[in-house]
Amino acid sequence: MAVGAVAAALGVSTLAACGGSGGFGASDDSGSGSRTVTLVSHDSFAASPSVLKAFTQQTGYKVKVLKSGDAGAALNKEILTKGSPQGDVLFGVDNTLLSRALDNGLFTPYRAKGLDQVDAGAQLDKDKHRVTPIDTGDLCVNYDKKYFADKKLAPPRSFDDLVKPQYKNLLVTENAATSSPGLGFLLGTVARYGDDGWQAYWKKLKANGVQVVDSWEQAYNESFSGSAGGRKAKADRPLVVSYASSPPVEVLYAKPRPKEAPTGVSTGTCFRQTEFAGLLDGAKNEAGGKALLDFLISKRFQADMPLNMFVNPVVEDVPLPELFTRFGATVDKPKTVAPDRIAANRERWIQSWSSLVVK
Repeated sequence: MAVGAVAAALGVSTLAACGGSGGFGASDDSGSGSRTVTLVSHDSFAASPSVLKAFTQQTGYKVKVLKSGDAGAALNKEILTKGSPQGDVLFGVDNTLLSRALDNGLFTPYRAKGLDQVDAGAQLDKDKHRVTPIDTGDLCVNYDKKYFADKKLAPPRSFDDLVKPQYKNLLVTENAATSSPGLGFLLGTVARYGDDGWQAYWKKLKANGVQVVDSWEQAYNESFSGSAGGRKAKADRPLVVSYASSPPVEVLYAKPRPKEAPTGVSTGTCFRQTEFAGLLDGAKNEAGGKALLDFLISKRFQADMPLNMFVNPVVEDVPLPELFTRFGATVDKPKTVAPDRIAANRERWIQSWSSLVVK
């Protein structure tokens, strides 16, 4: 998820060193017999080097990560190179975009080892196994605690609150046509107000001064006054569409670490997001890609995700770090939209939203 971009902004990087002897990492060439497996991802993939080194030690494959922008941009690039992919595995396709990936036939079916330990509710392609669920997270409006304390104003708690006059010109969100968080927020309003009401809601939100930018990185790190980047840039928007797990980021990377997170979460504005990975059709290192998918749902990798990508594991009984649970928000009733409904309406919803909000 995009939260990881706070700490991980590299474009192309090799994150696992060669491990041991016996030919581990013996060749960096792609193709049959390669000891390198390439993971194509959105910009926010992050993992501890020691964890990826463990993968190398277990399998002999070294991981190269190719970052391709926002999740939507990464998916579009793979659609354009269908059959001749940039890498072996694509990570970061979420439930808002899943049908687009599946309809374009991007993946070779593979049932990852350990899938029986994965939350059944996250297995949206369980009959064909074209993709494997990796993590979940909740897209929610975050708020700058200092701003609201200084103004003696209660932060918004729900979608309904965001259109009230006291929150005029305070919210920045991402473009639903270019950003998966932006699309998730749009879907949250569809879930809340229905097909007959979400457009009227967005008309009110636009009249109340909502700002729309292209990406999560731009919204959170440049426009949101509560983030470290936003404070440095003297940003003026104290509300942003981000994640329920964004506050721990502001604690983990602050020096010195604060006793409380400087940001909060409006838990009545949340939409549940699930991210997937799949073996790309035409992958040059299919064996390495399958091994990597197995590893992504191993407890070793799953336990590493919360403080690297700030997402929730999909594997049952994986313990969560204290910092993650203490400062992150728990969302009891996130909004959801059924995958088949997203598939049938997504393009129409995006076009209507674009006409209403950005044109």
